Amino acid sequence: MLGRCFTRSYSFQDSMSSTRLPGLMGLLNYRLSCCVNSVLQSFFATEEFTEKLDRWNGPSTAAEEKCNTPLQLQRVLRVMQKDRSQTQAHRDFLYCLHLNHIRFYVQHDADEVFLLILNLIQQQMSDTNLAQEIRDLYKTEVRQHLKCLSCNSMHDVPNNSYFVSFPLSVYENCQMVENCFQFFFRPQKLTDRNKCYCNYCGEKKTTEQVFKLTSLPKVLVIHLKRFQCSGSTRKLNCKVSFPEILDFQKILHEDQHELNKGQMYIYELFAVIVHSGTAMFGHYTAYIKSPGEQTWYHADDSSISTASWADVKSTYGSSSGSRSAYMLLYRKIEEETSMSSQSTHGSELMETESK
Repeated sequence: MLGRCFTRSYSFQDSMSSTRLPGLMGLLNYRLSCCVNSVLQSFFATEEFTEKLDRWNGPSTAAEEKCNTPLQLQRVLRVMQKDRSQTQAHRDFLYCLHLNHIRFYVQHDADEVFLLILNLIQQQMSDTNLAQEIRDLYKTEVRQHLKCLSCNSMHDVPNNSYFVSFPLSVYENCQMVENCFQFFFRPQKLTDRNKCYCNYCGEKKTTEQVFKLTSLPKVLVIHLKRFQCSGSTRKLNCKVSFPEILDFQKILHEDQHELNKGQMYIYELFAVIVHSGTAMFGHYTAYIKSPGEQTWYHADDSSISTASWADVKSTYGSSSGSRSAYMLLYRKIEEETSMSSQSTHGSELMETESK
């Protein structure tokens, strides 16, 4: 997919100054790196990810270091957390991505960069068990069910499919992210070239395809598919609201999931990656919620500023604007804290709405 960053770039000799607020570090825009910078901020905000990555001891030889993505990512996240004067780690990470074909001077898509980095971790981390743990942090599983509309026979696909970034299509009539999920899990008819082979009929038949949610991860990444390709690429700026608290048992009907009914599946928003501009020309920033302070911050390359929930909500999108949320990151709330968290957020939201 086409990348999307304003043509605003810096050489490696530019000033090293950047805004710093408690818990966050600004990242200079090196050669159209606003997309990577925003993804980095989301990784930094994911404590479960940084804790696992920090357990790795690195590659066995020094020759591998420059192009080893998990090592360079580990270093830059440590700098962002502990030693923010060391800007070399940020440059080294960008150069590492360049060596792994995520090029300088090229506009990138934030979701693609996120997935590429996770894939490079899988490929380049010597501890395969730890690499799998990292992937499992984000893994959402779905099961596919097929029904022949001629004989009504059911065919269950044996292996579950999974997403580490859940793709949700955006439509004018999908006003809320909850509606986008319901649309994803509704039955769809497969016709013409998409027909499936029926063992009972002995030929391809018109088929009803249904996906059911079977498991949810610790960290849920949602990709709002705002770029539509049909001959040319255009951006869909229509409004899609999203809540601070997402409860899947309230979103999906019983026939849309196979989740354990004895568990709670409640998630709290902690990061939003935002795209401003058009399909051909734009800029990425990120909103990050500080886990300790429960305060929102806006990371715009080297600039870090405090923000409010109202600021985050301004990225819902609208037909008259070009600034809209592109990726949402939610963290699962543990059962023992979910009730108190819901109560707290409920009162906060009522206060916000009353202002």
